Amino acid sequence: MSSPGWLTQLNLLWSGKGNIPVADAKPDDIKDLLGGALFKALFKWFTESGPVYLLPTGPVSSFLVISDPECAKHVLRATDNSTRNIYDKGLVAEVSKFLFGEGFAVGGGEQWRARRRAVGPSLHRAYLEEMLQRVFGPSTLFLSDKLTAAAKSGAPVNMEAAFSQLTLDIIGKAVFNYDFNSLTKDSPIIQAVYTSLKETEQRATDLLPLWKFPILAPLIPRQRKALAAVEVIRDTTNKLIKQCKEMVDEEEMQAAAAATAEGREYMNKGDPSVLSFLIAAREEVDSTQLRDDLLSMLVAGHETTGSALTWTLYLLATNPSTMAAAQEEVDRVLGDDDMPNVAQYGQLAYITRCICESMRLYPHPPVLLRRARVADTLPGGYETPRWTLNPARYIPLSGGPRKCVGDQFAIMEATTALAILLRRFDFQMVPGQKINMTTGATIHTTDGLYMTLKERRPAGGGRGGAGAPPEPAVAAA
Repeated sequence: MSSPGWLTQLNLLWSGKGNIPVADAKPDDIKDLLGGALFKALFKWFTESGPVYLLPTGPVSSFLVISDPECAKHVLRATDNSTRNIYDKGLVAEVSKFLFGEGFAVGGGEQWRARRRAVGPSLHRAYLEEMLQRVFGPSTLFLSDKLTAAAKSGAPVNMEAAFSQLTLDIIGKAVFNYDFNSLTKDSPIIQAVYTSLKETEQRATDLLPLWKFPILAPLIPRQRKALAAVEVIRDTTNKLIKQCKEMVDEEEMQAAAAATAEGREYMNKGDPSVLSFLIAAREEVDSTQLRDDLLSMLVAGHETTGSALTWTLYLLATNPSTMAAAQEEVDRVLGDDDMPNVAQYGQLAYITRCICESMRLYPHPPVLLRRARVADTLPGGYETPRWTLNPARYIPLSGGPRKCVGDQFAIMEATTALAILLRRFDFQMVPGQKINMTTGATIHTTDGLYMTLKERRPAGGGRGGAGAPPEPAVAAA
């Protein structure tokens, strides 16, 4: 009973499908699957079984694990005669509804299309350029100033924790015009986000899904912890929405309506946040829907970029020639400037490629889950009954109609942050530490990423630099 081999055989009998390789899952593999780095087990079976294989998870249920590019593209884009996607988020929506509610991150059908159309325009080019100058750069400069003391003393720094704090502060200012100030004080939001995302992954692999029975939740410690974490995130989001509604006046709403009618991009220079945009554009629907949409951006935007920066810096620190090439580009493009402007950002091609390569090796999220609504045949002749599908090969920020709405935001944020830090510091791994992986919705280290820093250039050569943390345009108490 410790091996799922009996499940494999029973599943094949029930499904009648024998043209797809079946993963030879061992007990040690299952340990990884249920409690460690999920994608490591998936990758092991990929090397044994090929780019498309069956992973049985119960007597009548299976995952079809896909890393063939054409098959993955088909799953992400395929539509039926009514142009509805053949594959929906299925299990993802089920296991994360407790967190995201009806947010566009997991919603489906016409509701998703409507919310995507509402949120997408808020992330226009002028907004991203404003965020670069007002948020991405200054927030990273503030982190740099805090790291200077460690550089002078030689004290090790957990860069994974630092990146998590940085990206929370950035997403707070960019989405809500609010400073979580997590670089100077502990923020309960960081742990709440990690706890809730870890719970979504555990629910996806639970053999006994007790979370489906709300009456049992208060009796189960893991469920109590997850629900308490969600309350922290929702309470914070509701508070920030309420404050913003009190600040947006009728004149701003009229300006937003005029811009929309004329086909122009709208942005309030005083408060360019996504929340202000949605309220001014009267895209607020009901309060619960607005909360869920913004919560999706808060959770996903903070967690994924922090993880991408963590693994990019790890790879650079363990590949000295690549680090040297990255720092050469930063020095050449930025010169005496502390942070890039829009034109300089466009010249940081090598830094951007380093981030993209790290996301190929350590993707965020490491798996994409889909469920077939109808029977389908994949490229290569693989036949799929109504199984959940899992394209496990890296696809930059997902793909198809459900591609990450904040993809350009994330790349610009990560590139800006990395360029500023590499210009200012040399990074060395603390000797003796073993970097192991675990997964929530993204890939984390098990014990942190500790590095020692040495200053390359002091602050103050150009824009930004020392001083207090950057304030949001309109302070929200």
